[in-house]
Amino acid sequence: MPFWKLYYHMVWATKGREALIQPRFEADLYRVIAGKAANLGGVVQAVGGIEDHVHLVVSVPPAVALSTFIGQVKGNSSHFVNHECGLDHAFAWQAEYGVLSFDAKKLDGIVKYVKAQREHHHGNTTIPILERASDDAALHQ
Repeated sequence: MPFWKLYYHMVWATKGREALIQPRFEADLYRVIAGKAANLGGVVQAVGGIEDHVHLVVSVPPAVALSTFIGQVKGNSSHFVNHECGLDHAFAWQAEYGVLSFDAKKLDGIVKYVKAQREHHHGNTTIPILERASDDAALHQ
């Protein structure tokens, strides 16, 4: 087995950045995201977000392409919301996502940031680069 220490911060948003993540299923959604990530070989450090986007701090094995990993996590989680959460409308993620790599020294700080998403957004203390879910600057203002 190869040795690897690869840390990623991932973020993706609901389609149209609509406030679709409801408090009644938010914790279950995060558990589904973490479960799928682990099933793909990822080591999950944190999952968090607010009504219109999700952050995932995870180590992904080098044998798994990041685009495949994120696509499967997003697909599995949207399937969960659409089939298990009783919404009266379709739930979808936008196609884009953001992913940044970082070293182990930054792990604790990024985990704390993700776990405190609600506070950061309400207090206007977000870190813009960690909120980027696409290359279109208009989507993350």
